[in-house]
Amino acid sequence: MKIIITGGAGFLGQRLATALLQGQHTLSFDQLILADIHLPCSPLDDPRVSCVALDLSQPQAAEALIDAECGVLFHLAAIVSSHAESDFDLGMQVNFDATRQLLEAARRKAPAMKFIFTSSLAVFGGQLPALIDDGCAVTPQSSYGTQKAMCELLINDYARKGFVDGRVLRLPTISVRPGKPNQAASSFASGIIREPLHGEPAVCPVSPDLALWLSSPASVVRNFIHAATLPAEAFGTARTVNLPGISVRVQQMLDALREVAGEQVSGLVRFEANEAINRIVASWPGNFDVRRALAMGFVADENFQQAIRAFMREQQQGGN
Repeated sequence: MKIIITGGAGFLGQRLATALLQGQHTLSFDQLILADIHLPCSPLDDPRVSCVALDLSQPQAAEALIDAECGVLFHLAAIVSSHAESDFDLGMQVNFDATRQLLEAARRKAPAMKFIFTSSLAVFGGQLPALIDDGCAVTPQSSYGTQKAMCELLINDYARKGFVDGRVLRLPTISVRPGKPNQAASSFASGIIREPLHGEPAVCPVSPDLALWLSSPASVVRNFIHAATLPAEAFGTARTVNLPGISVRVQQMLDALREVAGEQVSGLVRFEANEAINRIVASWPGNFDVRRALAMGFVADENFQQAIRAFMREQQQGGN
């Protein structure tokens, strides 16, 4: 069996590839393809890995990537939130059009393939209930959220028609990410922890009272792999799942940082309002009812302190 990861050069793609290759799961595969617009590197020296440079927004790219031996596709490639907002056409090409082309290629060549799509809590926005469940209507307030919501509906219909075994995972905001800030509106959720731990100042562009729905990278990767091991019947007719997370206010994140790393570290964060970022992020819900996801076997972090300590351990071990 062949597994494909789009966005394979990215942070999550590399983490997922490492977890798959290390084999602490029940997925069996002969080949792992990492695809991205720039040639990915294999995170481990393993003969099962092939790396491909591919622009999924181009015609025929999906056809070149997918064949009858593909058993699982993790579709992680995307233009992130603020970038999709500032460049509508690029966001549509990468976030929606490329997804549709991948679905069509799977429909023609590998209809039994598990098509695992990473969606986002950005599909929600506006006036929302205090607690979001899987049945809450999507009301995105950004182009990124709209593109993700469009893909969700399309994947559910392809699954209903038997064209592909679609599974949609709505990711929490991931914190703490290593590396440099990106163009995601939520980039600060890692930056206000990561930069101070490296002895660098950080700016928080939103209110300290803003509640965020968070997950550590390790929990998200575990949930990706778990989604690929579940039978289709576990999802039922609703192929979209809100992944578990923890609801944490920004001030609580900084309190956790102070608890774990000390006052000098947490004091490196200052608040400086950015209305464009706040408008996007504040439209996202900060708390979810994930009883369905937990019953399906998906996992959540215990608390945010745990996520900070995990990041610190990884950095000490030379992680990226």
